[in-house]
Amino acid sequence: MKDHLIKATANGIRAYAAVTTELVAEAATRHDCYPIAAAALGRTMTGGLLLAANLKNKECLTVKFAGDGPLGSVVADASSEGFVRGYVDQPHVDLPLNNGKLAVGEAVGHGIVSVTRFTGLKEAVTGSSEILTGEIAEDFTQYLYTSEQTPSSIGLGVLVSPDLKVIAAGGFFIQALPDVEEAMLDKLEENLKTLRPVSTMVHDGFDAKQIIGAIFAGMDITYFETTDLTFKCQCSKRRIEEVLMSLGKNDLASLVDDGKAEVCCHFCGEKYQFNKEELTALFNVSQMG
Repeated sequence: MKDHLIKATANGIRAYAAVTTELVAEAATRHDCYPIAAAALGRTMTGGLLLAANLKNKECLTVKFAGDGPLGSVVADASSEGFVRGYVDQPHVDLPLNNGKLAVGEAVGHGIVSVTRFTGLKEAVTGSSEILTGEIAEDFTQYLYTSEQTPSSIGLGVLVSPDLKVIAAGGFFIQALPDVEEAMLDKLEENLKTLRPVSTMVHDGFDAKQIIGAIFAGMDITYFETTDLTFKCQCSKRRIEEVLMSLGKNDLASLVDDGKAEVCCHFCGEKYQFNKEELTALFNVSQMG
């Protein structure tokens, strides 16, 4: 099943649901993530895509969980077009299971979650709130309530197999609209009490539409557009060249003396190689400015 996100409304409530197995698996592979890191990064990337679904065309956002746990920072960039990339500072963290589950909350720790929206205005807008549990979904929900005054519910899940492969990932976002009736909120609450974990639903073959169907069971659902989702980084050799040329004269000259350089993109793990000729050319161009 290709990764995708679908939007829907039902009786004054809107919801987005996403299947993100492939992109989370790619991120986990690129960064050589152990299961806890894969779960934290996958939840953060999925949550970022759900928030970005609210943005207008070509807008994007950055989510950062800066906790004091062993994972360090967990970061994701997501766009309204369905592109996402992300990284975790310490991908090789390994902790004992907590009641049979990955100890993501302990690995993330306490700190601040921030969301920066790039909306085409001169200044990006950043909101933040405290990390309550480190489990990611609850912290997204808390962020939306405290920073954006938006009562919402977010569910996120990543399932990692015994052989350390990401085999299911997804999430949902629910928000009551101003005209919702109390009876519909009660119905939604009852549905959520019996809702299976989102990663279990995805693993059982549910697509995003079926996830929303389970959330809105017994309600009048209207489905809207579906967006394809994919892991996509904006890095390129040209962009890395610009970074190298922005180094100080002495640093760039030192690389020329070394005769080679390797630069690894933080977000996707892609490695870019530069030989002495390329570095010399970059040095010469940088000095012309």
